[in-house]
Amino acid sequence: MINIFNEFLYRPLFNLLVFFYNTVSFSNIGIAIIILTILIKLVFLPLSQKAIKSQKALQELQPKIKELQEKYKDKKDEQAKALLSFYKENKVNPMSGCFPLLIQLPILIALYQVFLKGFDPASLSILYPFVSNPGSIDPMFFGLVNLALPSKILAVLAGVSQFWQAKMITPKKSLPGAPKSSDEFMSQAISKQMLYFLPVFTVFISWNLPAGLALYWVITTLFTVAQQYAIMRPVRTNKSSTL
Repeated sequence: MINIFNEFLYRPLFNLLVFFYNTVSFSNIGIAIIILTILIKLVFLPLSQKAIKSQKALQELQPKIKELQEKYKDKKDEQAKALLSFYKENKVNPMSGCFPLLIQLPILIALYQVFLKGFDPASLSILYPFVSNPGSIDPMFFGLVNLALPSKILAVLAGVSQFWQAKMITPKKSLPGAPKSSDEFMSQAISKQMLYFLPVFTVFISWNLPAGLALYWVITTLFTVAQQYAIMRPVRTNKSSTL
């Protein structure tokens, strides 16, 4: 299993990173990481676009979802069946936002292995024949941050970008005085916890990991923010035009 992971994920990512380092990054490992991150995001663009559109659809369908929750508030089994039928009818998946994160986990693990093992001659021995061996790789990002070591600045930036991204998809609060079901209270509580938990957790994890991983996460999150803005903006524009 480990050999399969190394051959089909770790080694290709390592080779891509070194290839970008040799060719288009001006021998700057930070730029190589940014290029690799954008490439990965482009590969998974259709999936992430679908997930964001599903989240957008869920936000637009919230009034109807709340109606169903209120209608079957005392009949949990019927409520669950009604909601599942409603999701299927409208072709939305409430769990779709988790899929891109789950897909990124193996990539994060592989990149962690890349920086854990480093870029010494032993590691460079696994390069493909068509990837030139640079001999050594400078881990400094513009001479400011050693991406092979933890960086508190990049860890905090990763958390801030994560908060920004989570804030964009957090459901709006109900109007004051509007009735709320117990499920709505729970949903809002979970959303609020995730809004703050994920950024704090991101900072906590990035605090002691190689800064290259934090840089990858910052670029990944900013790319996602741009996607969300591009998809959500038409809805906001339409709403504002009707006022």
